[in-house]
Amino acid sequence: MMGKMIDGLKQGRRACGLAAAIMAGIFAAEARGQDQGTLNPQPLPPLAHPNSPSTPAKELFGRKTDPAPMAVRSIGFYSKGCLAGGTALPVNGDAWQVMRLSRNRNWGHPALVTLLERIARQAQREGVWNGLLVGDMSQPRGGPMRTGHASHQIGLDADIWLTPMPDRTLTRAEREQMSAVDMVRSDKLDVNASFSQRQVELIRIAAQQRDVERIFVNAAIKKAMCRMATGNRSWLAKVRPYYQHNYHFHVRMTCPAGVEGCTPQDPPPSGDGCDQLDWWFSDAVLHPKPNPNWKPRPPLTMAQLPDACRAVLNAK
Repeated sequence: MMGKMIDGLKQGRRACGLAAAIMAGIFAAEARGQDQGTLNPQPLPPLAHPNSPSTPAKELFGRKTDPAPMAVRSIGFYSKGCLAGGTALPVNGDAWQVMRLSRNRNWGHPALVTLLERIARQAQREGVWNGLLVGDMSQPRGGPMRTGHASHQIGLDADIWLTPMPDRTLTRAEREQMSAVDMVRSDKLDVNASFSQRQVELIRIAAQQRDVERIFVNAAIKKAMCRMATGNRSWLAKVRPYYQHNYHFHVRMTCPAGVEGCTPQDPPPSGDGCDQLDWWFSDAVLHPKPNPNWKPRPPLTMAQLPDACRAVLNAK
């Protein structure tokens, strides 16, 4: 749920009405992210007008169940693009398990798959975390999703649950039905008792990877990490607050070297961000007033995505 406005939103101190409108949409997306999956996923019905210029791109990409058989390439920006030659993270690994298999969102650029495996094994090796529970990555061909995210479109984003992996292989039913644990207090001002030094250390391991561009967490989690992190704290600069993200943290990779057409995110603001949190705990953000005049943005169409995404969509 991130565009180039992520850090700018906080810095710019946008009007309360805009903040409320954005938050309403993001809250809905996060709720969908916690929705249970299904043990019997059904194909989506054919579109009546798939070639219409007004057909939302999310309906087209959401119907692709396999990757585009093309050279590997992340195309466009994290919230406006697609993925060619995607690779699936295996649903079971020596230090991870994939959740919500019915969504078919465990796809990414091969570099993202390698990154997640590396984070999982390092956290396990250091005794920090038994294993990762991996949520949404990307669809097989990336692109906009029908539910849950505005980003995750180019195979370089992944959600990692803040709930430790059990010391056993989860059943299919558990992967579809169990929920991640909320780490934030009901007043939204700080973390609750479920958040511990283990979560801090896991996020540290992820943030210290050279190819990680950003990590997004709830502002209360960022505040707690600023309080709990010890030693070299330079990695905190990559950890940025964003709406919700109280059940999981979001890992965003840099554009892989040599990938033409992948649009990088602007560098994070200077400093560790620990002195830039007040706005996130203001009444306007924590308790936004509804804006009756707000309307959601219309969904992206193929014309709004990079031209190369049409070839990705149609590749056979």
